[in-house]
Amino acid sequence: MREAFDIVVSGGGIAGLTAAAAFGSQRYSVLCVDPTPPVMTESDPASDLRTTAFLQPSVRVLELAGLWQHFAPHAMALQIMRIVDAGGEVAEPRVSHDFNAADISDQPFGWNLPNWLLRRECVARLHDLPNVTFRPGIGTRKLTTRDSAALVGLSDGTTVSAKLLIAADGRNSPMRTALGIGVRTTRFGQKALAFAVTHPVPHENISTEIHRSGGPFTLVPLPDRDSTPCSAIVWMDTGPEVARLNALPVDAFEAEMNIRSCGLFGDLKLVTRRTVWPIISQIAERFHGERTALMAEAAHVVPPIGAQGLNMSLADLTALIDLATPDTLGSAGMLHAYHQRRYPDVALRVAGVGMLNGASMIDAQPLRDIRAKVLDAMYSTAPMRRALMQMGIGVR
Repeated sequence: MREAFDIVVSGGGIAGLTAAAAFGSQRYSVLCVDPTPPVMTESDPASDLRTTAFLQPSVRVLELAGLWQHFAPHAMALQIMRIVDAGGEVAEPRVSHDFNAADISDQPFGWNLPNWLLRRECVARLHDLPNVTFRPGIGTRKLTTRDSAALVGLSDGTTVSAKLLIAADGRNSPMRTALGIGVRTTRFGQKALAFAVTHPVPHENISTEIHRSGGPFTLVPLPDRDSTPCSAIVWMDTGPEVARLNALPVDAFEAEMNIRSCGLFGDLKLVTRRTVWPIISQIAERFHGERTALMAEAAHVVPPIGAQGLNMSLADLTALIDLATPDTLGSAGMLHAYHQRRYPDVALRVAGVGMLNGASMIDAQPLRDIRAKVLDAMYSTAPMRRALMQMGIGVR
């Protein structure tokens, strides 16, 4: 007999695991599958060394999913976002502006955690939910939709049915492809290095984004490591330059990253391996098909600027949770309302982050000088700073 669930989640990344936990916590029966078992330790050679900053609005759905109490003990608050332009002839700060969360809220902008740890805590939460089944090592292969259900063929040869299929299966989503939904993709010719460092100067809960050329160099606070201040770094640059940097011996790499960091945190020391990630913008033509909702990178991808990526995914999940009822789950009306609620905001953010990334890549010195003057003029105005902060974290 074919197994039937209220919801099947295709994808066991952070977004997919969170979706399974959130709907499971609402007493829906949920199956979550992913062809790759989650890596849940930093030392594993396949671990994801990136970090995620959960912005204020994301906490609501994490609490609903029963996850925030798992995350909070490991989270590092982000009180200030510092933007530094170092695009002069030499790599040193020439414009610096702080965006302090205290100007718009009594809470930090957000809280930062390592991705491998998030997966570990998500899986622990799923194990606590008797109505959620998690099958790592199994993927989705086929999809047939009907007015009443989605029939999902799995890689183990079985087929399951669901009132709602949530495609959270990445930027190359097989479920999106099965539905014939196209995407618009922008390629920047960039990649990103992700790793962690220690440094003698405390970060003081400040996330620092340094602009020169090629893309931003961002330091995001992490808890101390061996009683020494620690930060996660995402270093974006052209593909060939990232390949060159990644191939350097540790001492040569540290020398280069200390020049790129402008010495703001003292002597940076590499404490993890380096990982490389491609940089694109992408948005699906629509966020739904029959009995199917696209969310997270199946629906949209942005460069890692302004902590938008996973927070946009959790906004997707919040909309799905708000619109779902036992009677309307997966219905055409629910899914149309989901698309209408999410697409305009996502399209605006994909375009905005793409423009910011383009500005951060500027190489010609005269254009870098213009960038510094424009940003200085914008960020020096208090109402503009408040508006940007509110828009960035998604609050009024």
